[in-house]
Amino acid sequence: MSWSPVFFFNSILLGVGLAMDAFSVSVANGLAEPNMRSRKRWIIAGTFAFFQFIMPLIGWVCVHYVAERFEAFQAAVPWIALILLLFIGGKMLIESIVELHRKREAAEEGEDLPVSFVRLSGPALLVQGVATSIDALSVGFAISGYRAVQALVCALIIAVVTYFISNGGLHIGRKLGEKLTGKAGILGGCILIFIGIEIFIRGVL
Repeated sequence: MSWSPVFFFNSILLGVGLAMDAFSVSVANGLAEPNMRSRKRWIIAGTFAFFQFIMPLIGWVCVHYVAERFEAFQAAVPWIALILLLFIGGKMLIESIVELHRKREAAEEGEDLPVSFVRLSGPALLVQGVATSIDALSVGFAISGYRAVQALVCALIIAVVTYFISNGGLHIGRKLGEKLTGKAGILGGCILIFIGIEIFIRGVL
């Protein structure tokens, strides 16, 4: 592959395709925490971008140096994504239901509790980053014909595209979350669970 407009166009298309899961998860995160600060949004989008950058490179290295083992690992990828997103989504769902129940009980007793959101922790963000990017390992096959520098540039383009798409997802989620206060976390958890199932089905078919 030469340094042609086609190379850059294909890299952008790869970035858009791979960023869709990160976009959906970002929407869920924005729903669960509509009062999220700008700095945290940058960190979340940056985390997704980093994993979308590193995974294709790992896949490229595996194709070139440990191809047989990498092919065996590919079968486990849908299961890993499913387990990780079911765990994070289920945790968000349960915490949101408990919080909603607590607010209803307080309202029945005449108390006025402040609005509380399910905040995304650092470890949970890392799990999301891995879960939404692990299928990008297979891009190592798609770019196996690239030289090392080209693979690096391709991965960088994918990361940049993912960053902006994830930021857009967070913004959309926050706006929706402001209108769905109290139930946004439940919707966010359901979205994560759905994405995990969708990745699994897509991977095994």
